[in-house]
Amino acid sequence: MGQCTDSIKLYGLTIKHFEFLHHVIQKSTSSSSSSLSLSLSLSLSMESPSTTRLATSLCCICVLLSFTTTVINPVVALENCKFPAIFNLGASSSDTGGYAAAFSQPPWPYGRTFFRMPAGRFSDGRLMIDFIANSFGLPFLSAYLNSLGSNYTNGANFATAASTIRLPTSIIPAGGFSPFYLDLQYDQFVQFKSRTLKIRKRGGVYKDLMPKEEYFPKALYTLDIGQNDLGEGFFANKSIQEVNATVPDIINGFSTNVRRIYKSGARSFWIHNTGPIGCLAYILANFQAAQRDSAGCSKPHNEVAQYFNYKLKEAVAQLRKDFPLAAITYVDVYSVKYSLFSQPKKYGFELPLVVCCGYGGEYNYSNDAGCGSTITVNGSQIFVGSCERPSLRVNWDGVHYTEAANKFVFDQISSGAFSDPPLPLKMACHRNASY
Repeated sequence: MGQCTDSIKLYGLTIKHFEFLHHVIQKSTSSSSSSLSLSLSLSLSMESPSTTRLATSLCCICVLLSFTTTVINPVVALENCKFPAIFNLGASSSDTGGYAAAFSQPPWPYGRTFFRMPAGRFSDGRLMIDFIANSFGLPFLSAYLNSLGSNYTNGANFATAASTIRLPTSIIPAGGFSPFYLDLQYDQFVQFKSRTLKIRKRGGVYKDLMPKEEYFPKALYTLDIGQNDLGEGFFANKSIQEVNATVPDIINGFSTNVRRIYKSGARSFWIHNTGPIGCLAYILANFQAAQRDSAGCSKPHNEVAQYFNYKLKEAVAQLRKDFPLAAITYVDVYSVKYSLFSQPKKYGFELPLVVCCGYGGEYNYSNDAGCGSTITVNGSQIFVGSCERPSLRVNWDGVHYTEAANKFVFDQISSGAFSDPPLPLKMACHRNASY
């Protein structure tokens, strides 16, 4: 340390120089402070004795800055979270088999990319919730409704495709929406927790298939739901203004359930906002008169989604005030997903508005030709299969995303760049950048 002090004095380096270098290191996204000091050492020490001494000074400063950056930037100092379990509530974007268990399995070619078979997911492969679980070293979540081969040791998934926040007016099989709306998913969670504690206390063959009691308060609670509430309004022939008017009540229902989950003992929440519904083929094909934006998406439908997200973010802010002990992270999934439609080539994708697994029309989508179905065209039977390279496509079946798109979105949001507070997924147990 004495050598560092003498060297710094020799070259008259002041606090201004120190602050400048600290600023450079903080702003750097391509190298760490240690790699910066290493590169300075290698380049300057090859010149002359004087530059060698200067290199020593700069390296000393970088070492100091490496320490102070950890102190000044509290995110670096925070420990990674060790979630022993994940409990997920939501709809098709995070359903790992609930709909399949309750109603019917999505047919081939669903699941073709990763599982090589239908796996209860509305995609060609993995969903964001799968990548979230894997990032913590946890297995894929078993669906709560799935009675066959399930293991709930590290959590459970209560999401089902076609689920809404509010009680839908059109329910399967008479209508198109799941009966397992968010209130019921919460009720299922309460029942799951209660029965889990009884099973573990009783012992027996099922004991080791259930999460430990201490996992519930330490778990990560993920929520991804809301798009179907908007879709229900659109397909009920409500105007854009009428659907907008339902948003506050939808968000109120969401907040109510987060409050209930918190009061059950949950403390860490990872909440996704809703995506750009106006970029999906099932909206574009059915509302062809809607104004398009520069990406080809339906502008008014996306504006409703944006309003939903605005009110959701407000609600999350209020939840933080009401529950100061909770770590509640709001995740801007919308912005990441929209970038896939507005700048597909930049991220290695193509034809973002065109469905990979579908048939008919400008968007390769038709309400009567679902992915995996067999249709009759001019007297001939045609199987509705997938495109050759799903890894280059964004939209899988007109409503849902491909595994490649899901992975891209996960990679972006897990960094914390789209989170409020700006914390990465691995630190979602912290309330903010300080603690």
